[in-house]
Amino acid sequence: MASDRDITAPVPDWRPPVRPERTALPGRYVRLEPLHPGHAPELFTACQGADAMWDYLPYGPFATEADHASWIRQNAPGDDPLFFALREAETGTAAGVASYLRVNPPAGSIELGHIALSPRLQQSRAATEAWFLMMDWAFGAGYRRFEWKCNAANLASRRAAERLGLSYEGVFRQAAVVKGRNRDTAWFAAIDGEWPLLRNAFQDWLAPENFGPDGAQRKSLSDLTRGVLVARDPALTPRDQRA
Repeated sequence: MASDRDITAPVPDWRPPVRPERTALPGRYVRLEPLHPGHAPELFTACQGADAMWDYLPYGPFATEADHASWIRQNAPGDDPLFFALREAETGTAAGVASYLRVNPPAGSIELGHIALSPRLQQSRAATEAWFLMMDWAFGAGYRRFEWKCNAANLASRRAAERLGLSYEGVFRQAAVVKGRNRDTAWFAAIDGEWPLLRNAFQDWLAPENFGPDGAQRKSLSDLTRGVLVARDPALTPRDQRA
């Protein structure tokens, strides 16, 4: 007789991974440094005149450097979110922030969020390498699931998640209220079994020979990661998915 009892696959020898630590993650194009108040002057200067970058975040823009520094002093010491400043190798300047958050070692899940990039870092090699470094550390430490969540209205963030090879998992309706506005949250994730192929895709894309003398890419990251996706975001157009 058929049964609706469904016993899922075992996870043999499972051991929860360690939590991320406040240590730097160096790369070719960017260095992720644990956020501290000394980053405030560079970050404030880099973000001037770019108020739209804060539209989907629960804080910002900051009217003064002192306001920005106060926010950093309040948030930098925490371990979840665990904030990093992104220092671009080309200029030597800290020009953006990101964090690990919702770190859940017993479940083996970790999220990338609180992304606030200055115009210079947006759509740059340095930013892409930063996400690679954070994913590479997480999967290397033994995490099974790497998440990206964003305001469902933020199509740029949804495009970025899919470009990185994170599969679409749906939308949680009325998930939060942010700055007095409703937030539906779109979910994306990659899992450990997908990481070897995604890691190769990132390394191929980040290789210096993938860029011409003018800096233009020869192969797009979307083309390199597309085969790993188990679900595509229906909110994105074919043009979005070629970026």
